[in-house]
Amino acid sequence: MHAIPAHRFGRFLTLADVADVLNVELDVARALVESNELAAIRIGEAGEWRIEQQALEDYIQDQYELQRRTAMFEEHEFDDIGEISTRDRP
Repeated sequence: MHAIPAHRFGRFLTLADVADVLNVELDVARALVESNELAAIRIGEAGEWRIEQQALEDYIQDQYELQRRTAMFEEHEFDDIGEISTRDRP
């Protein structure tokens, strides 16, 4: 995966920037911050959210790892169960 170009945003991203990078709606980006899934700080009197680029990169990597682990779990979830036959038994 490619890093977010620093020259485009600087150190901190707005919620709109995050939504753009993740290709999601602004409400989705806001929900990630408000649920603490994505680390952010409030800046100024209006309390506008700012997200460090590294925090977004870390979040993205965490999501890849979560997806990898979920896929592995689902792949091996039933490994210890013998095959189930639908044929009539004698």
